[in-house]
Amino acid sequence: MCKNGLYITEPLDYDDFLYLWKDANLLLTDSGGLQVETTALSIPCLTMRDTTECPITIGIGSNILAGTDANKIIDYGTQALNGNWKKAPFPNFGTEKQASVLFEVIKKIYHI
Repeated sequence: MCKNGLYITEPLDYDDFLYLWKDANLLLTDSGGLQVETTALSIPCLTMRDTTECPITIGIGSNILAGTDANKIIDYGTQALNGNWKKAPFPNFGTEKQASVLFEVIKKIYHI
């Protein structure tokens, strides 16, 4: 159901969920995964929690921890919808070493 641009749904599978928000102007979430995905798609994100497992998204400005304070959520949301949001660079979520370490682990497991 959509009312005034707000969608309320039953739980969705990943593809349907991504299709629903991929062109959003703002995403409000309590999900750590969505904080990263919105960063990758340059969608402003308000996290309605006081902590995050993705602090890099806070550091680069793609995500703001709004907590559960309704006034903060409204203020930050209004800023984002008015275009007053930092254009964040795509962060480096890892290092170049990770691929080679993973490859070594796979070789050991499969005796390659």
